[in-house]
Amino acid sequence: MVELIQANWLAFVVVLLIGLLVAWWLFGRATKEPPRTHRPDVLDEGAEPAKRNQALIDSAPAATFVPPSGTATMGGVGEVVSAAAHEEAVDAEPAGRKAQVPEATPATPESQSAAEQDPGPEPASPASPESPVEAGDDLSRLKGVGPKLVAHLHGMGITRYSQIAGWSDEDIDRIDADMGAFKGRIRRDNWVEQARFLASGDTSGYEAKFGKL
Repeated sequence: MVELIQANWLAFVVVLLIGLLVAWWLFGRATKEPPRTHRPDVLDEGAEPAKRNQALIDSAPAATFVPPSGTATMGGVGEVVSAAAHEEAVDAEPAGRKAQVPEATPATPESQSAAEQDPGPEPASPASPESPVEAGDDLSRLKGVGPKLVAHLHGMGITRYSQIAGWSDEDIDRIDADMGAFKGRIRRDNWVEQARFLASGDTSGYEAKFGKL
């Protein structure tokens, strides 16, 4: 054993120093008191009863609110002013009512006769049941449409090129059935195509196909 220690004395010294340092560190942590972050007050639960009572006695009394002396005086002044204003309003009310009511003037014979002679404004005449019909297009510009046909179409409510231009085959059959002596003229004179040119204002296209207007 002695030979082993002599051969490795340096290692034994290092191990011994490490052990001493660890023991010193553990012992220092166990005995060290943690720092106090809270300073106890005499009013805390842990304080002695006598110290707590004495602290309550020594503490300053709570401040009491004392109203200013001028408050009551100003309140009395306000009541007096409001009462005086109310009395003035009551006194002035009858005079104001008297001023608002005009005195009735007695009717004179001249005014009565003038009222009897003046019959007042004449009643407005009733409006004429006939209202002006909005002017339509000149349907006589269509090839094959004369004054009689124009009157017949107006009687059916047809007054514009755009109406004729929008006719379908079903519309043509329905309207042609009411044309009487003019039946078949719609397709024969090609009214729909003529009306499309005139409704769009294409006079040159119309004249190129149907002749001069």
